[in-house]
Amino acid sequence: VQLQASGGGLVQAGGSLTLSCAHSRVTWDDYAIGWFRQAPGKGREGLSYITNRGNRYYVDSVKGRATISSDNAKNTISIQMIGLKPEDTAVYYCALARIVDGSIAWSSFRTWGQGTLVTVSS
Repeated sequence: VQLQASGGGLVQAGGSLTLSCAHSRVTWDDYAIGWFRQAPGKGREGLSYITNRGNRYYVDSVKGRATISSDNAKNTISIQMIGLKPEDTAVYYCALARIVDGSIAWSSFRTWGQGTLVTVSS
């Protein structure tokens, strides 16, 4: 499976941005596509994911500011983020996880796309 993130750019603080992840067809019965980010000098952080059954999860740092959605016809997962802050500046990645026995963890995401840079200016 291939994934490609897009939609990054320069945004002013308080602004919004929608990132898209185009992916090839997934044949697993249960899977999730998630969004991660890596800020300069920091480790990769999981933000949100959506399963093929439509279940969504958000970490506290983006809850209320992010909305993840899927367009199954276009094999695209998007995440809209509002109220962007300078600390949201990072390279954003999408990734694919297989869900086994109903369990998923950030470590389950093992297929990655190239990132897209988001820069939030103050």
